[in-house]
Amino acid sequence: MDLENLLKSSVENNTPDNIKKDKIFDYNNKNKFTFTLTRELVKDLNLISWFEGYKKEALVSTAGIRGPQNILYPHDTRFPINTIGITLATLAKALVLKEKYPNKNLVKLAGCEVRYNSQIYLDIIARIQASLGIRTLVPQDRQTIPIWLASFLAFKLDLVGAEYITSSHGICVKNATKDLNNKGSQFLPDESIEFVNKMESILKTVEQKGEYKIEFCASNDSLIDEEVMKKLNNGVDLYVEYLKNGVANKQNLQAVKDFKNKIIIDSVGGCAYNTLSKILDKLEISKTFDWFNKEEDSFFHSIGKDIKEGSFYDWSLDVTVGAKNKEGKQYFPVVESLNYSEKLKNYPVNTAVLITDPDHDRLNLVQVVSVDKKEIIEKTGVDYINLDNDRLLCVFSANQAFLMIMDYWFKSLNKVDKTTYFMVKTTASSASWDEWAHAKNIKIINTPVGFKEIAGAVKKIEAQYEKNVENITIFDIFNKKTELGTNPRMIFGGEESGGMIIGGIEPIKSLNNRIALAMREKSASEAIIVASALISSIDTTLVEHLHGIYEENNIISRYDARVDIAYYNESEPDINKLKEAKIKGEAQRTKNDLFYLALAVAKAENKITIDNVKEILSSIFNLDFSNLEDIAFVGDGTYLKFSDKFVEIRPSGTDAKTKAYAGGKNKDELIDFANILGNYEGNLNDTYKKYLSEEYVEQSKEKSFEIYSKYSRRNEDKREFEIPEYNF
Repeated sequence: MDLENLLKSSVENNTPDNIKKDKIFDYNNKNKFTFTLTRELVKDLNLISWFEGYKKEALVSTAGIRGPQNILYPHDTRFPINTIGITLATLAKALVLKEKYPNKNLVKLAGCEVRYNSQIYLDIIARIQASLGIRTLVPQDRQTIPIWLASFLAFKLDLVGAEYITSSHGICVKNATKDLNNKGSQFLPDESIEFVNKMESILKTVEQKGEYKIEFCASNDSLIDEEVMKKLNNGVDLYVEYLKNGVANKQNLQAVKDFKNKIIIDSVGGCAYNTLSKILDKLEISKTFDWFNKEEDSFFHSIGKDIKEGSFYDWSLDVTVGAKNKEGKQYFPVVESLNYSEKLKNYPVNTAVLITDPDHDRLNLVQVVSVDKKEIIEKTGVDYINLDNDRLLCVFSANQAFLMIMDYWFKSLNKVDKTTYFMVKTTASSASWDEWAHAKNIKIINTPVGFKEIAGAVKKIEAQYEKNVENITIFDIFNKKTELGTNPRMIFGGEESGGMIIGGIEPIKSLNNRIALAMREKSASEAIIVASALISSIDTTLVEHLHGIYEENNIISRYDARVDIAYYNESEPDINKLKEAKIKGEAQRTKNDLFYLALAVAKAENKITIDNVKEILSSIFNLDFSNLEDIAFVGDGTYLKFSDKFVEIRPSGTDAKTKAYAGGKNKDELIDFANILGNYEGNLNDTYKKYLSEEYVEQSKEKSFEIYSKYSRRNEDKREFEIPEYNF
């Protein structure tokens, strides 16, 4: 039995007969119909409990409201993502829009990638919106599109927003909706709470009146519009125009055209090929590239899939995930499942592979190198695996790959006088980026984790830019004030998990003349073009080039570590076991989080000093905290700043996981700190209690929300959106 059949068989066996027989409503019915949500259904489907979980997720999620689904029976409300939940959320979002813009011509976009049931969810979203009079643009023939294209079109076409169905690089049974506003940005918590409150209101109406009728228009209703996207070539033409104002300049395109070897694009899941291949054709550089995994596949070509302890296991599609085998040796399970030993055997040394994920927003970079480069690889801190006796595969982290990309891009720019160049990065990203930026006199703005946070910072800058503010200022999550003058330009925005964007050479304009300094979503297409230009322009291996950047800029923080602690098996097919394990895991995650968070909050409130923090941590961990300089809450995690490194402990916003990041000059030390601090169970010892009570620790989460809210609202972008007269 192959792995996908094993997964489907386990789902089938763990789905009760009553769920198999009853769809609640027939989501395959393409005709107009009315679904009546009754008080009895709410009770039978346990929707109140489901909603509480959904609401909790909406308020903390960093990348859409994600969760597992029943891949065979998507109406199964035992799972967080299901057809009833999608229906309620879509209805609520549509009603909020209609109240916000009464009697207006509302136009949204809906799109998806390749995940299980995505087309069903897309159909539900489009039909409910259209039934409420919201014109919904969908790709021609309901084709897949990347998340960044949905975001780009929401801004470029001046839409009221977009719905996109994805769970990024997460495991294959997960799905989600990413809610995009009129700027193309993912919803921040304030925006999510609006529609979550509306969902609650709908459920209360059902309880009070006994029912709520939800209209579905026909799947071919005139307000579900494929023609606009057909005219726009599914957005490709507009996006190519945008790229030519940025990374697809003549110099970069010529470098890629002239490159003598092949660059490989691995379209994991297949979604990237449908759009990116057309972009490369338009840019006349497609001949430089070979493709792996062009076909669209909800199981992602078995990549990242495994048998662990006799059960199906999914490592996700994060190429940088590391694990230890039975012998305790470190390996990369996702990379090994890519089968590069076989696929790359006929490609020459120095061949680079650009790996993207199902919604085509993240980029990972690997390169085939000769085994005689092993010494420089280890010296530079790049991970690698053996391909054969003569060749290694360098696996660059996004921290390493993006440093090379930003360095190449900035050096290639024609600098403009009286322009302040800036970059936006997440706190968990490499400290080497900060050091490089300081060396280049580039301003740095640090944000919490999540690309919507990067977009949020850029929008705060834009709001002042549009008002012609004489000296644009912004405060980052460390409360550091940055002055950007009158003419700022973003040269890079990114995060260590593989997402990046580069601002336009000139400000980007929507069809209705709104201004943006950069797009709102990370784009692997943009990253692939500039990465390809970099690869085509150097005459050394990438690892040697990276080492040269470290030397040229006197970078100390050359090493990074990330430890992902998962408290349960996300692939567990028995939903009851899954829920129970997740609840226990979330409790572990929260206990770990509060341990560090309370110290950071107390330090901010001057209840304890940094010396007190050192004393507490030294009494628990056999680690050296003598050069700890500060501890701070950074929006969604706790950041420990040392004189020679940083460590950040962050609870996942979407699951029962803890993520521990570290960066500095000693890799072994970074791994120790990340492992030990990330895996701590969170118990408070007597030294801790000497300074902070258990009650204070419990209250620290609420205090942290207040800190984040204050940060979020400072320099807030208050530009009003006006719905234009649409001419498409």
